[in-house]
Amino acid sequence: MKKLRVLLADDEIMIREGFKRLFDWEAHDCEVVGEAADGMEALAKIDGLNPDIAIMDINIPIMNGLKVIQLSRIKHPDMAFVIVSGYDDFSYCREALRLQITDYILKPVNYEEFGTCIDNLKIALFRRQSSKQEPRQEERPIHGITRYLQEHLTEEISLSVLAEEFHLNPQYISQLFKTEIGVGFLAYLTSIRMERAKKLLLTTNLSIAEVSEQSGYADYRVFTKVFKKSEGITPSQYRRDFLEKEQ
Repeated sequence: MKKLRVLLADDEIMIREGFKRLFDWEAHDCEVVGEAADGMEALAKIDGLNPDIAIMDINIPIMNGLKVIQLSRIKHPDMAFVIVSGYDDFSYCREALRLQITDYILKPVNYEEFGTCIDNLKIALFRRQSSKQEPRQEERPIHGITRYLQEHLTEEISLSVLAEEFHLNPQYISQLFKTEIGVGFLAYLTSIRMERAKKLLLTTNLSIAEVSEQSGYADYRVFTKVFKKSEGITPSQYRRDFLEKEQ
């Protein structure tokens, strides 16, 4: 998998330096290719460098980050944006979601959580590319495997189960996830299970135990622990926060 190219847009030089020095971009198959200190510079750098990912603060001079994203989407519809901001405000989050931003992270940045965000972003980019695959093209093994995961998400799934289903070596399948998507098998499986869980929490009245089961976790206590590690809050709190902010 090729390295993902990253642009950092924040008017605080200490924040930009922090991202460059405190986060292991190499370990996540990424490289920082440019920086911007205001909205106009960010817009120019996006056009000039065409990065895969733009890490964007909302409150930057001249043109705010959300406006930069809105304008950039016209020329670069497939670019991924991550908002990193001091604003803990649902109206900003809602606008960010409307603009199809990959994630929204609050300052001060937790770099472990940011690493999970980058992994989820790689998964999202892979799935977007997979959806554009020409039907006439021969399907690569990884596409069949990831489709199988989606279709059997409620079941117990392991590398050995996949190996038996696809007649491949478990180590080979593990390596496929790393080389084709850039994340490990377990990280990918957890990501799509959390995606399913969040959708069920916000769009149904299912109990936490039922959401857990439909997301592939037989034990709701394990599910709650994994969800809190992934999202920073419990499933119940995630649902409650959403309902309170919608009122």
